Amino acid sequence: MSKNSRRVELGDFLRTRRERLDPQEYGFPTGGRRRTTGLRREELAQVAGVGVSWYTWLEQGRDINVSPQVLDSIARALQLDWVERRHMFDLAIDPAARELPNQGPTYDPVLQGILDSWGWCPAYAVDRRWNYVAWNEAASEVFADYGKLTGRDRNLVWYLFTHPSQRQLLVHWEREARKCLALFRASSDQFADDPWFREFSHELSEASPEFGEWWPLHDIRIAHTGHKELNHPVAGKLSLRPTTLMPAEFPELKILLYIPLPQENTAEKLQRLAPSGRWSGALELQLDPAKS
Repeated sequence: MSKNSRRVELGDFLRTRRERLDPQEYGFPTGGRRRTTGLRREELAQVAGVGVSWYTWLEQGRDINVSPQVLDSIARALQLDWVERRHMFDLAIDPAARELPNQGPTYDPVLQGILDSWGWCPAYAVDRRWNYVAWNEAASEVFADYGKLTGRDRNLVWYLFTHPSQRQLLVHWEREARKCLALFRASSDQFADDPWFREFSHELSEASPEFGEWWPLHDIRIAHTGHKELNHPVAGKLSLRPTTLMPAEFPELKILLYIPLPQENTAEKLQRLAPSGRWSGALELQLDPAKS
């Protein structure tokens, strides 16, 4: 959607949300010559604590700057639920230019519940910059102890290219690293206005000779394909099929779910890795290798 189209849709969305409000709830008179359904623009601006002219321009779809803080005030004034609030932000701020928080991952019980429901199938969630934000115990046992990672190590791409443990774990490290880089390059192109990707790729090019050599090739991929072969220090050989899920509840995130393949008795080995049977709620997921 173009910037102009987003502004038009934003104005229409704000108007329809404003018109559904009851003036009496805000202490405004309802009798006399009131012809407007819901709140007037000047009334909404008053409740939100913003200028009347500025809000009018916003609703008219004019090209004006708007901060997340002001959008929060408008969302509260309009009594938006979380779905409507996210929709308003998507229309008001270019997703490629939207700032992401610098702090560590925020715990979300719904997201964590989704990951935990897969039990001994490793699963984790990353944001658009490929930072780990949540994971289940199986992923920590198979890939890395994510809870102990800090700084750049919390980034999937950085960790893959800079930590020797990943070269030991992945039987075909170069193949998997090239796939990952191509997927990450596609994300970088998608959010080309985000300077973080340029800074990150420059830093990782200096930290990893392979990344520095392959990044300029501009290879891209849009989905995980094939399967991963692992040489786990405890479980031994594992064969997993990765699949990417895009949860509607968390549109900024991707979930990577690793489904065990029959080769190497992977499912049984993952179950044996489970500490004290705490992953017993796993879904019975297993793929036919002929279809992978």
